[in-house]
Amino acid sequence: MEIRTRIIVLISFTLIALNACGTGTGQSTAEVWLTTSDQRILFEQQQSILIETLPEDYSGTIIRIQPENTFQTIDGFGYTLTGGSARLLNEMDPDARRVVLEELFGTKGNSIGVSYLRLSIGASDLSDSVFTYSDLPVGETDPDMTHFSIEMEKVHLVPVLKEILEIFPEMKIMGSPWTPPLWMKTNNHSIGGSLKPEFYDAYALYFVKYIQAMQQEGIAIDAITVQNEPLHLGNNPSLLMKAYEQAAFIRQSLGPAFREHQINTRIVIYDHNADRIDYPLEVLADEEARQYIDGTAFHLYGGRVDDISKVHEAYPDKNLYFTEQWVGHPQDFPNDMAWHVRELIVGATRNWCRNILEWNLAADPEQKPHTPGGCTRCLGAITIDGNEIERNVAYYTIAHASRFVRPGSVRIDSDVVRGLPNVAFITPDNQAVLIVLNDTRRTREFGIAMGQDFIPAQLSPGALATYILK
Repeated sequence: MEIRTRIIVLISFTLIALNACGTGTGQSTAEVWLTTSDQRILFEQQQSILIETLPEDYSGTIIRIQPENTFQTIDGFGYTLTGGSARLLNEMDPDARRVVLEELFGTKGNSIGVSYLRLSIGASDLSDSVFTYSDLPVGETDPDMTHFSIEMEKVHLVPVLKEILEIFPEMKIMGSPWTPPLWMKTNNHSIGGSLKPEFYDAYALYFVKYIQAMQQEGIAIDAITVQNEPLHLGNNPSLLMKAYEQAAFIRQSLGPAFREHQINTRIVIYDHNADRIDYPLEVLADEEARQYIDGTAFHLYGGRVDDISKVHEAYPDKNLYFTEQWVGHPQDFPNDMAWHVRELIVGATRNWCRNILEWNLAADPEQKPHTPGGCTRCLGAITIDGNEIERNVAYYTIAHASRFVRPGSVRIDSDVVRGLPNVAFITPDNQAVLIVLNDTRRTREFGIAMGQDFIPAQLSPGALATYILK
């Protein structure tokens, strides 16, 4: 992952028109939220700003918001709730945990309004051990899923999810497997190997059983990806699944199984880097598989975020998702903040992604737990040390979007301005949201306009802004 060395200040404005018409009379005000690169100000509300009428003689830089030009609907912003994250949260004292969960997932007070979570189906590399929901002695198989069980998830993950859903019942949840049961694999190992074709039907049933089991716990799985990082073989756990294999699995087994069992969960493909868009294009070119596919998920450990749009251009009826990006420990706050805002919050949404998910929600001060061979430097959005938490850079990058761009918001047009990457949205309550980063080393003066409503802005290096004009 490229981390650029520019020093950035991140600023957030939330501009809320108090008059119904938004006429720019000077009687409406804007909320301002700010994060600075020196961390002296961290997602704090600033003094409100009056909305002016756009000056006829204004000659400076303007970011114009154009709500008449609409793009994709937004499902939400959030994190992966790894098995390790769930364990750390569940081991907190109940009162301390509730405070943290209210802050993360609530919609009032100091809450940041996280609205989308990704789960691992079985273990990820940020679980404390490797497991699936059908672990058997070597040599045994269970194609009918007679021994399928999510009991291990009822220790930490399910209780934490239930508490989260009490706070925000509309949470969208995506599940992603890191490996199928080992008896289904060519190497009978958690690392690498491929899915044996004779177990395609069994693995499809595994997904069905998972969705049904979670539903019985009151947890709706909105979407699944077929395989996390199918071209990355070195992780523990992991699986090699080439594009033609993924297409065949969906065409022959997964799609028909979902149809047979009346599973409405979305099927999302790829779930890997933007440097291999040939992979989702190959899967989507399979007409029989395509009928079952909702869209494509991306990470950005390789490639350019703009390349994601090429999949949309080829298949505009299919959705795009951004499902993972890590921050490495130790964090470089100003540069990590700048990169993640520029490439993900702004870049991925401008390239049609319906969600933005950082990796991952929580780790302890030593970046644990993780599997043997799993990620040893993955910094959580929060660090949990007993009942104490520390908020890290991914907490703020998501907070600056998730609090204001609620599920059901729609991306709208805004000017592309050099040095001021930005993205705009219309929220379900008809407010316009603009996120801006001052991606330069100098203070920038510019204006933000929507119709005749106008705000003059002067930002030290880096900015995030939200304008709401009725």
